[in-house]
Amino acid sequence: MSLIAAESLSAGYGAEPVLRDVSFTIAPGEIVTVVGPNGSGKTTLLRALIGALRPAAGRIRRKPGLRVGYVPQTLHIDPTLPMTVDRFLRLPGRSSRAACAAALESAGVPDLLQRQMAGLSGGQFQRVLLARALIETPDLLLLDEATQGLDQPGSAAFYTRIDQVRHDTGCAVLMISHELHVVMSASDRVICLNGHVCCQGTPAVVSAAPEYRALFGSGTGGALALYRHDHDHDHDDPATEAAE
Repeated sequence: MSLIAAESLSAGYGAEPVLRDVSFTIAPGEIVTVVGPNGSGKTTLLRALIGALRPAAGRIRRKPGLRVGYVPQTLHIDPTLPMTVDRFLRLPGRSSRAACAAALESAGVPDLLQRQMAGLSGGQFQRVLLARALIETPDLLLLDEATQGLDQPGSAAFYTRIDQVRHDTGCAVLMISHELHVVMSASDRVICLNGHVCCQGTPAVVSAAPEYRALFGSGTGGALALYRHDHDHDHDDPATEAAE
């Protein structure tokens, strides 16, 4: 049984929908990445999936009792506000300190519990947002451009950590990303979106699809080469270094 399914979904913010007739499913334990040009409806799709936007047509089916964790692009916290990572993770007060510590461990930054949020690096901040999404042990983890603002090594380390989280917890992952070179090495399946589903399948299938090449060109062949390399070689997660 799929965790979540979009069926002939149309959604938008006015009379003209941003998304039209979008259909796909996400199975337990798989990593799916949505790619597409600016304005293609990626964030609109994510908002519809989490229930923040009501579909104009079609429907979204969710597995009963589905637990969803969400990692936003960014989150603004007043730098003058004294708040430790522990306090941030425990807001609004439902989570235990042990659960927060375990989530930070899963996110690859176990030593940040007593650090001030305002003093974190960009990579550390995103890991804390990931930890917050993991506290409730989600069945499905949603990430909206979660590596925006990170350099390439930091992005690669973050995606490697996501794969480790999937391996450790069995959760499925749906990511929105513009980083094609990383997407191909981090995904089981890719959905190419441009107001509708242009194509979807394994990274190798999508990167060869005419619809994908029409949007992104053929220069992403390097991304596919990276995908093949990463799946042919085991490598360590440089999480601690990249998160600093």
